[in-house]
Amino acid sequence: MNEFLQQLLNGLSLGAIYALIALGYTMVYGVLRFINFAHSDVFMVGAFAGYYLSRYFPKASLPGGFAVLIGAMLICALLGIVIERLAYRPLRSHSKLNVLITAIGVSLFLENTGQFIFGAAPKPSPVLFPFKLFNFGGLVLSSNQIAVFVVTIVLLISLHFIVMRTKIGTAMRALSFNPVAASLVGINNDIVISFTFGLGSALAGAGGILYSMNYPAIDPLMGILPGLKAFVAAVLGGIGNIPGAALGGVLIGVIESFSNGSHWSTWTDAIAFTLLILILLFRPSGLLGKLEVEKV
Repeated sequence: MNEFLQQLLNGLSLGAIYALIALGYTMVYGVLRFINFAHSDVFMVGAFAGYYLSRYFPKASLPGGFAVLIGAMLICALLGIVIERLAYRPLRSHSKLNVLITAIGVSLFLENTGQFIFGAAPKPSPVLFPFKLFNFGGLVLSSNQIAVFVVTIVLLISLHFIVMRTKIGTAMRALSFNPVAASLVGINNDIVISFTFGLGSALAGAGGILYSMNYPAIDPLMGILPGLKAFVAAVLGGIGNIPGAALGGVLIGVIESFSNGSHWSTWTDAIAFTLLILILLFRPSGLLGKLEVEKV
C-alpha cells in the first residue's frame, strides 16, 4: 500500500506539471480552434529563463524562488504574445492548415534558436527553493513536490477566477463561443487573443520552472516529449475544456508514474500515445468535452 501511495503521489506531482502545459494548448484551441505546437518550446524557454534569472536572486530561498517563477512567467507571456502577433495573426483569415504548419515552423525555430543561444549541452537545473525530504508514515515527499502542488493549485484557482469572474475572461468565453458575435458587441478580438496566448504561455513558463526543479538538467529540446504528453492530456480531458485539461494532465502523470514503477517502464511513452489513439477512436471529444455539431 505504501508503494502504491508513493507512486500516486509522484504521479500527481508530475501530472500537475502536465496540467499547466495542457491548459495552454486547450485555451488557444478554445479561442482559435487550432493547436499551437510551439507551446512546448515556450515551456523550454521558461526553464531557461529560470536558469538565468536564478543568478540574480538568492538561491534556495522562498522569496528568490517565487521571484524567479514570476519572472519566467512574464518572459514566457511576452514571448507568447509576440509569437501570436508576428506568426499567427497574419494567417488568421487563412486555412487552419496554414496556421498549423506555421506553428510547427515556430516550434523548430525556437528549438534551433535555443541551441544557438543557450548551447546544445544540457545545463544543471536551477536550485530555487530549499530542498528537504519529509517522511509521512513511510511516504516520502520532497519540498520540490510541495512547491509543485502549491504553485499549481494557486495558478489553477487564479485561472478559474480570471476566466469566470473578470471582464477579459467573459470576453474570452464569448470569443470561444462565437468570434463574429463577440466583435459585434464591441469585444476587441485581437486583444483577447493576445491575452489568451500570453496567459497560456505564462502557465507553460511556470510548468517549465516546476519541471526543471524535479529533473537534474535542462536543454533546448527538453520541451518536445513533455509537450506531446501535455497535448495527449488536453485531448484526453477534452480539448478546449479547461477542467478537462487539468484532469487529463493528472491522469497522464499518474499513468506514467505507475508505468515507471512497474515492468512496463520501457513502454511508458507508448502507453501515453496509445491512450491518445484510443480516446480519438472511442471518445474524440475527451472525458469532459462535448460533441459539437458543425453545419456544412
